[in-house]
Amino acid sequence: MGEVNTFIQSVPLNYFIILSSVLFSLGVVGVLLRKNAIIILGCVELMLNSVNLLLAAFSSYNGDGHGQILVFFIMVVAAAEVAVGLAIIAMLYRNTKSVDVSIFNKLRG
Repeated sequence: MGEVNTFIQSVPLNYFIILSSVLFSLGVVGVLLRKNAIIILGCVELMLNSVNLLLAAFSSYNGDGHGQILVFFIMVVAAAEVAVGLAIIAMLYRNTKSVDVSIFNKLRG
């Protein structure tokens, strides 16, 4: 276990911050620009995983497991979000025969 922390700590923390920022930015751009509901759901997952990467890196650099426990709970919430999101998308596809989010504004009253 100590060898893993030493290996992770050999990579500068700035690299983790830059990588996580790039991944999060790609996720935000994907959510804002894409119209396919499945791709939007994937971009939200990308944003959650970038936060998980940063939490795990900070936890490793601090030498405690609190951040990694939080990562576990975020992964559980992300799995539930995917299950509910895909169920909603499947139901909407069954009714509209499309996963384009621009047609979902017609669902109002």
